[in-house]
Amino acid sequence: MTRPPVRTAPTGAVYFSLLGPLTARLDGHELPLGPRKQRLVLATLLSRPNTPVPVEVLTDAVWPDDPPRTARKNLQVYVSAARTLLGPAGQEGRDRVVHGCGGYLLRIAEGELDTLRFGSLARAGRAAAGRGDLAGAARLLREALDLWEGPPLNDLRDSAGVAEEAGRLEARCLTVYEDWAETEIELGRPAVAVDGLRDLVERHPLRERLRAAWMNSLHQSGRQAEALAVYDDYRQLMARELGLEPSPAMAALYRSMLGRGREARRPAPAREAVSPAAPPACTAAFTGRPGELRELLEVLGCGEERVVVVSGPAGAGKSALALRAAHLLADRFPDGRVRVRVRREDGTARNRAEILAELGRLCGVAGNAASPGNATSPGNAASPEGGAGGDRAATAALADAWQEWQARHRALVVLDDVPDEASVRGLLSRSGTCSVLITARGQLAGLAPVHRIALPALADGEALELLGKLIGAGRLRADPGAALRIVRACGGLPLAVEVSGMRLAVLRHLPLAEYADRLDDSSAALDELVAGDVSVRHRIASGWQDLADGDRWVLGRLAGLAEGGGFTLDRAAEALGCGERAAIRAVESLIDAGAVTSPAGEVTAHAALYEVPRLLGLYAHEREGV
Repeated sequence: MTRPPVRTAPTGAVYFSLLGPLTARLDGHELPLGPRKQRLVLATLLSRPNTPVPVEVLTDAVWPDDPPRTARKNLQVYVSAARTLLGPAGQEGRDRVVHGCGGYLLRIAEGELDTLRFGSLARAGRAAAGRGDLAGAARLLREALDLWEGPPLNDLRDSAGVAEEAGRLEARCLTVYEDWAETEIELGRPAVAVDGLRDLVERHPLRERLRAAWMNSLHQSGRQAEALAVYDDYRQLMARELGLEPSPAMAALYRSMLGRGREARRPAPAREAVSPAAPPACTAAFTGRPGELRELLEVLGCGEERVVVVSGPAGAGKSALALRAAHLLADRFPDGRVRVRVRREDGTARNRAEILAELGRLCGVAGNAASPGNATSPGNAASPEGGAGGDRAATAALADAWQEWQARHRALVVLDDVPDEASVRGLLSRSGTCSVLITARGQLAGLAPVHRIALPALADGEALELLGKLIGAGRLRADPGAALRIVRACGGLPLAVEVSGMRLAVLRHLPLAEYADRLDDSSAALDELVAGDVSVRHRIASGWQDLADGDRWVLGRLAGLAEGGGFTLDRAAEALGCGERAAIRAVESLIDAGAVTSPAGEVTAHAALYEVPRLLGLYAHEREGV
């Protein structure tokens, strides 16, 4: 097994550690790091290695309440001390900590900082697991965990800024520990993880994945009574602290252990796989959607519905919800969870041969059709079967093999970003216990029977929580009115709220009220919703391309009506210059496409108040010139 290349530290370089107390060592000897404020500056720079850190962030870390007039001059002194640590006095130290318009940037190699080494080992371990090399994965993940010496930066957590960075580091460590423990259990070595899991559960009692791994490790070690007691303690804790029951996945794990002794282990389940042509548009942790997530877990957990469609406009968080549910349902689907994107990176639909080939590769479906001709070649995209003659035969053979695999396994298949019904009809299980979770912008009304979950805009509270995760709770509390204006100007669209947060996290000098004013300007709002390579306009444009030409024209006419909070059927007929029946068909066509929302409860077509999401309406204005 080959490992990724490691950037080693130069001879005589200082080695810094954040995974525990902040330390610096040279040739095995610990170095003094100076007074507390100097250590806070160093910790903040190291927690964002090779990335510009704004002066405002450093100032907030050192003086969160009332920075002195000399704050910038003092920071220069502390940064100078960091340069001295990183290299001999002179040019080398200056090259390692540089100042520019983005703030201070600390250049550091993987071999000089434990968090960089930790991340490299964790990625290598997960890659090994994805290849099926569980022994290699366990070794690499354990090597990463050996760098973890305790709560990160535990000596500086009285600074809110450093505490926030430390919390992110600890979450990463916990996730890697869970990966390692689950891998050891899959390898049939549960005993090695038991004690560590117990200690971590005591420190993080509400972290469900940790507790599930502890239950599993006890159960597979033959300690069934203790495993069941772990669940009972968790159930009581959830009820007492949150007024909730454990998740369906956790309850299913508990039921599977009741009345059973230690059983032979199943083969390692297929790992969740993500198409390389599907870069994530969002980066924040999953937020909100408690009702929809609960419904999704209940429906898929009980096994009564084999196909679920989650629909919503581009940027509504459909993929994030689907992947969160798939993660929580791990124990319900012992033969694995896989995700395949049904579109290419440019938004065009992949043909069935491409999708079947990827499903076959991910799930180990055998057959001559595992590589159907040139099925993955864009040149074959015109044919839904991926070509002619032998290619069609290969695709048909793989389709049959895929159906046979689903009939014999209990797995969850996530078909992500489905453009239309035809793209997935031949992929759905006709028998067996596999379930399929589909995400789509449109309603896919032609699929039946399915369970449908439509994602509305985020509620104000959920949107504010998402924004606060990105810009910091303190900044949110400083001007809650402006923060509320921002999320409402985003129309409660998760992608837009997150892009706003990412933008504000970089532009720390920008008052929330000023940014809210920018978003309120309908002529410039979409220009403001860009962060790096993530653009709300680009995502909305992709959804716009899904609409038929006639639907685009109708949406352009209706977008103006929606600015006042919604429109009735009578107003739609007037704006479209058509009769009642034609207006009903036009509006309902846009509802089916996910471009217009309607009331959740039953109401007559004339009494209903229809809405166009604000940002989609702004884009329609741009394109149709209304």
